[in-house]
Amino acid sequence: MTRPKKTTPISLRRHLLVGILVPIALFVVLDTYSLYRQALNAVNIAYDRTLLASAKAIGELLEVDGVGDQATIRAQIPYAALEAFEADNRSRMNYRVSDVHGQWIDGAQDLPLWTGKLPNQGPYAALVDFYDATFRGDAVRVAVLLQPVASTRGQAMATVQVAETLELRHTLARQILLDTLLRQMILISVITAVVLVVVHRVTRPVHRLSESLRGRAEDDLTPLQASDIPREIQPLTDATNQVMQRLQHVLDHQKRFVRDAAHQLRTPLAVLKVQVQSALRGDVAAPLALQEIQITVDRATALANQMLSLAKVEQVRQMQDFVTLDWAEVVRAVALDVSPLIAEKDIDFELSALPCSMRAHDWMLRELTRNLMHNAIHHTPSGGQLSVRIEPMGDKALLVVADTGSGISEDMRQRLFQPFATGNTKSGTGLGLAIAREIVQALGGAIQLNNRWAGAEVVGLDACVTLPLNNIP
Repeated sequence: MTRPKKTTPISLRRHLLVGILVPIALFVVLDTYSLYRQALNAVNIAYDRTLLASAKAIGELLEVDGVGDQATIRAQIPYAALEAFEADNRSRMNYRVSDVHGQWIDGAQDLPLWTGKLPNQGPYAALVDFYDATFRGDAVRVAVLLQPVASTRGQAMATVQVAETLELRHTLARQILLDTLLRQMILISVITAVVLVVVHRVTRPVHRLSESLRGRAEDDLTPLQASDIPREIQPLTDATNQVMQRLQHVLDHQKRFVRDAAHQLRTPLAVLKVQVQSALRGDVAAPLALQEIQITVDRATALANQMLSLAKVEQVRQMQDFVTLDWAEVVRAVALDVSPLIAEKDIDFELSALPCSMRAHDWMLRELTRNLMHNAIHHTPSGGQLSVRIEPMGDKALLVVADTGSGISEDMRQRLFQPFATGNTKSGTGLGLAIAREIVQALGGAIQLNNRWAGAEVVGLDACVTLPLNNIP
């Protein structure tokens, strides 16, 4: 037999942290990447402007002799011309000047010649292009300027290339990335701290409520008083109070059952003890003593059975083991069971049963019907009349058990549904109607005892029970 796996309790703090921080972390990653790309693009634009300025400065120092293919471009450019555009010693700048045919004129001769096409649009003039390349083993950014050169001696077109290594750009981009990540980490840390503080404050009333429950006595099932509980947790508190209310009802029922059992069984047991002692002494003849003992045992047995039935009502109500039944079929079955009692008293019996389907427990309906019929048979005189009628009335089912007994007084009407209340102390246990009332209440119905009159004379008693046809207790 495999043991069930032990589940780990759900942590509200952990769920909130994960539920909040994971989406935020994903957003931070995407946002950081986007900010980094935007910052890198801004850095490139700014440094590209410096490269363009360098290329223009070099172009201004060019001279030309001749026109067209006969033009000769001369360049006398000191390296100091580029120093003004170098940000610091972390990056190095090189240049190359060529004519329209790619013939080297000045600068770094090993700088690869530009072979691209001018862009159609961009933030700079149409005679400018920028591209990434490798020069002397280093990654460089190159600005290309097609510079017209004119003088009194001629005119021509020169190609000016200025290359810059990327150390400074990468350093600045990394710094922007680190600064962005630092701010994002601070944001996440603040959110984490806020979540922890808020969860602690929200769960503080729950912890106080838990401590209050731990400190309660074992039999203290009073409702929880938690006005400061968050509104989202209030349904749990209400449900707990409902459970405690049901437990209190069950506990009260058990206490009452034990108290009543101890009180009611004490008398027949005492009588039985006296009868046995009397028989042992020979005060009463043996046949008579046995007969008295049998009567006492029968009454004690009937009392015990009724008390067990009363206790079972609460058990069945707690189980909620209800199915769809036809109460009319139950009534016919119970009438067949008690038919020997009816025949024994020569009672004129009449039964009218129309289908009445409802959700209930079979034992409940049988016990309810049996107790009402037994009570009616007991109070109907020999040769009297007894009628049982069950029929649907709207959304309810009506059961009427009508006898031709002497009825009940108004004073007795108020007490008959109480346990051990009986109109005849020499017969009956006084539990039949109490059991009937408990069953009716468990099924959401109502029960009444009404005298039946003929003029000013009581000619019988009607026990009327109504139960919902569509009840789901």
